[in-house]
Amino acid sequence: MVGEIVKERLKELPNRPGCYLMRDRRGAIIYVGKAKNLKKRVSQYFRPGARHAPKVRSMVNTVWDFEFIIVKNEVEALLTESELIKKHKPRFNILMRDDKRYLSLRADTLANWPYFSCCRIIRDDGALYFGPFPSSPVVRIAKDFVEKRWGIRGCNHITLNEECHKHCNADVIRSCAAPCLGKISLEEYKSRFDEACAFLRGDRPKVLEELEEKMQEASVSGDFEMAARWRDTIFALKEMTKSHFVRRTPKMRQEDAKQGLKELASSIGLEKELKIIECVDISNLFGTHSVASLVVAKDGLPDGRWYRYFKIKTVVGADDPRSMEEVVIRRYGPNSTLLATSPKADLFVCDGGITQLRAARRAFASIGLSDMPVIALAEKQEEIVLDDGRENLILPRDSEALFVLTRLRDEAHRFAISHHRRLRGKTIRESILDEIPGIGEAKKTKLLSRFGSIKQIARANAQDVAHEASISLTLAEEVIRVAKGG
Repeated sequence: MVGEIVKERLKELPNRPGCYLMRDRRGAIIYVGKAKNLKKRVSQYFRPGARHAPKVRSMVNTVWDFEFIIVKNEVEALLTESELIKKHKPRFNILMRDDKRYLSLRADTLANWPYFSCCRIIRDDGALYFGPFPSSPVVRIAKDFVEKRWGIRGCNHITLNEECHKHCNADVIRSCAAPCLGKISLEEYKSRFDEACAFLRGDRPKVLEELEEKMQEASVSGDFEMAARWRDTIFALKEMTKSHFVRRTPKMRQEDAKQGLKELASSIGLEKELKIIECVDISNLFGTHSVASLVVAKDGLPDGRWYRYFKIKTVVGADDPRSMEEVVIRRYGPNSTLLATSPKADLFVCDGGITQLRAARRAFASIGLSDMPVIALAEKQEEIVLDDGRENLILPRDSEALFVLTRLRDEAHRFAISHHRRLRGKTIRESILDEIPGIGEAKKTKLLSRFGSIKQIARANAQDVAHEASISLTLAEEVIRVAKGG
């Protein structure tokens, strides 16, 4: 049976290409798809009497809500779908879960001497991105062309000087303006770089006209090999300049986010306008590494400039409330170095329940910030937890306020997981298993992932250790002996 939220969403669907994201009752993304015509494709899922395959039927029965992203064409829909699946890994998507990513052209506009580079991940780092493109040659040909035409450097040195040029002859064979040798002023170089970016955005069509004239001249003169090169270059540049895609994540629209902030402030009884929200997630690795991830939303949208990690220092073991207290004090205490570099939050959100919330309140009170608005978000029912005598709030599933909170909380989880991976790598490298000949990085990873800790390996059966790490029984017994400290 189609829910009321889905029925309303179906009315909003346009007859345009795009991607759609199906969400379950908890707001989790369970399926991502693409369509040449969003209205026609998505409506088919919920058509009365539709005979879906078992997997599709199960997915449709789980859908509580969905959202969609309008794109320019089918190619962009394919690229967007691919990136969304890789990012969210919805459980009903089977294909496209590998690590393959399409190539993009990155313009590092913040570098002292800007430059272009090829990349497969689009980050929120202030750079300008063109892509991604299904065809890697398109990106590489475009990079080569703009560098040669406008004299843009191909190196990525932070500081440019004669030492950088020592083993470089790009100024001879690639038309590099050689800023490392002082052959061009910074003002002139940046002007050229801006022109190159304008061309890639499609704002300099005369450049393509010039190339087509060169192709015709080469063809008329009988230099068909050169004409073919110009043809391939023109084709790649037309692909680049006619359809450059920069943003690929299903971010909330700014107007929706601002509406969500108004709803949130009203729901929790805040008179002050919400601008900055912080969310903290406490997590543990193997029960030993306690870390906190702090993420920030400005005007309702995540802003990575102020994300922070905290490696918990004063708490032994997994103690989320005490860890939360430490984070609050390190973030807002009198000795904090973050007060001058990060804006004060209008609302502080704890990922968890009443114990995390009370711990945060105690910490704020201890440093003279008792007036800081604090709530918790409990994941099971997506409840807003309060400790001022009011009952917990359960916002409507289609509430923009809930979307603001849950997506910031999900971002805190993602940020924590990425930090855990780095800590896990450090744990593996520093493990006492390093002392055992024949146990390398891969085998250590398998053992720690399977048993969780050195302590658990020490308690394990030799046959299990041998099987897990694909080693001999004799070596497995040695691993257990070392793990026991023998």
